[in-house]
Amino acid sequence: MMNSQDNALEQAKNVENIVKETAEEVVSQVENTVAEAAPEAESTEPEKPAAAEEAAVVEEAPATEEPAVAEEPAAEVAEEPATADEAPVAEQAPVADEEAAAAEETADEPAPAAEEEPKKVYKTKAEILERVKEIAHGEETPNKEEVDNLKTIFYKLHIAEREARLKDYLDQGGEPEKFQVQPDEDEEVFKAEMSVIREKRAKIFMEQEAEKQENLKRKLAIIDKIKNMATSPEEANRAYQDFKKLQAEWREIKSVPADKANELWRSYQLYVEQFYDLLKLNSEAREYDFRKNLELKTKLCEAAENLANEPDVISAFHQLQKLHQEYREIGPVAKELREEIWTRFKAASTVINKRHQQHFENLRAREEENLNKKTALCERVEAIAKEESKGASDWEQRTKEIMEIQAEWKTIGFAPQKMNVKIFERFRAACDEFFGKKAQYFRDLKQRFAENAEKKKALVAQAQALQDSTDWKSTTDKLIALQKEWKTIGMVPKKMGDQLWKDFLGACNKFFEARNAATAGTRSQEHANLQKKRDIIAQLKAVAEEAGDNVQETVQRLVDEYQAVGHVPFREKDKVYKEYHEVLDRLYKELNISTARRRLDNFKSNLKDMARRGEDALDNERSRLMRRYESMKAEIQTYENNLGFLNASSKKGNSLIDEMNRKVQRLKDDCNLVREKIKAIDAENREKGE
Repeated sequence: MMNSQDNALEQAKNVENIVKETAEEVVSQVENTVAEAAPEAESTEPEKPAAAEEAAVVEEAPATEEPAVAEEPAAEVAEEPATADEAPVAEQAPVADEEAAAAEETADEPAPAAEEEPKKVYKTKAEILERVKEIAHGEETPNKEEVDNLKTIFYKLHIAEREARLKDYLDQGGEPEKFQVQPDEDEEVFKAEMSVIREKRAKIFMEQEAEKQENLKRKLAIIDKIKNMATSPEEANRAYQDFKKLQAEWREIKSVPADKANELWRSYQLYVEQFYDLLKLNSEAREYDFRKNLELKTKLCEAAENLANEPDVISAFHQLQKLHQEYREIGPVAKELREEIWTRFKAASTVINKRHQQHFENLRAREEENLNKKTALCERVEAIAKEESKGASDWEQRTKEIMEIQAEWKTIGFAPQKMNVKIFERFRAACDEFFGKKAQYFRDLKQRFAENAEKKKALVAQAQALQDSTDWKSTTDKLIALQKEWKTIGMVPKKMGDQLWKDFLGACNKFFEARNAATAGTRSQEHANLQKKRDIIAQLKAVAEEAGDNVQETVQRLVDEYQAVGHVPFREKDKVYKEYHEVLDRLYKELNISTARRRLDNFKSNLKDMARRGEDALDNERSRLMRRYESMKAEIQTYENNLGFLNASSKKGNSLIDEMNRKVQRLKDDCNLVREKIKAIDAENREKGE
């Protein structure tokens, strides 16, 4: 007896250290348990471990009588919609809160499938919305399975309505690509209420987690009290009634965190058995308790063994959970029989757990295969949606491919529950992207045809209004501008386009034929003007090479002469204009550089005098220059913005754009000069500071 007591005490010391460590962890965790649980409730409703995960039996030491309790499976998966616009599949039902390898009681364990109440049948979306609002704003705790069922039925009805509208549209002769999905107010209300329910469930989940932490602290306190009772036979006898009260209190406390439950139960069982070993009661009463407990546990073993013949794997698993709960509440048996009875019960549990595990492994394998198939279909649709369709025939061919993929999708079963909604949303988004692009393409095409036709009709009207004009120069420019604008306008239907072009070309030809007949005598004068301008350009080039005195006066005289010369032949106009401005730009650039250098030198020479007048003079001059600098920068920015607009609508060589470019360059040169003056003032200030 002493040896067994010594061993028990040695085990107790080891467990005591574990319990102390666990208690310390609880103190630090209980403050932030809710915060840690919150992320799980951000995007989905609070869930326990995934339903499809196998429930493995954890091997416990023979000295502890308590068997492991396997996790509960998920509720049956909601039926998946069969159309391309499927409704989201209901979220996974929460699993009963079982400690995976421990003996902790389950507070919210669902009843076996055979005992569940029949689900209410909803026939309209209005009925569903009424029930959803009751759940969202009532006092009752939202039931995950009911919420999932409501979601599935709502979207079945929602899709059925959409398909009915599409069928009516097609029956009336509408084109499929032009069908518009109208917003559904009921769906928006449904989503809003479901969001309220998710928040409500998240709050409940966090409260449950906080309660589990509190329960863990209470149970650790009970273990500590029992440990202190089991120090000697005499102490055990005196504390027997207190011990029974602690056992009753232990059974009243429900869920604790799953990661602590296994070690918690082992600690509790060790000190309970140690207490019984030290207890000096009437041996007959003690033996009677052991025999009674053995009978009860034997019956539970037989019941667990009979579950192997239960055809419903899920129901068998639920019943096994209840047997485990009963087993935990029965007291110990004789020490020499503890390992034997526990081994028998554990062996029966293993059979049920393996059947349950295999059931979900098979289900997961099929679901993973379905997920792979659906992922491949998503990738195909996404690839098609990203391809560029250049015409109506391309769109029709790709529409046929999408429809074939949608038909194939309907033949595939469920994906894993956590991915089922996501993969469907991905598929629906890809299909919506394609059909949205297609509908937009044909809308835009029709709109462009109409807009282009109106633009060309307007140009025809303008050309016909100018065809009898005798203002040859102005009208020529206008008609050329109209012809350029015509080229920028896109396609119109062929029959209409041919007629518009015929009318436009006829008006232009009528004017140009009349102009050519009237202006034949002016061409010789234009050639003479061309020669005069070339002579002036040659003189400007000579001035640029010599760069002597009075360059500025000479350049200005030649510019005045050039501008006084009349028109030149139209074909030579751009060429001579370009040649003239190239040499002129070169001269202006050289003149600006030399002038700017001279002005900067003069400014620097005046800085000494300005500095002698005091620091205020330099600061005032610098402030004035900074204002001018900022003003010039703003003016340059304005010109450059205007140039951007002109460049977008004008071709290279436009005289207005060229002139603005020159002005911008002169402004930039002046701006650089001002900046150099500011730098000179700063250098003068630094020199004074040194």
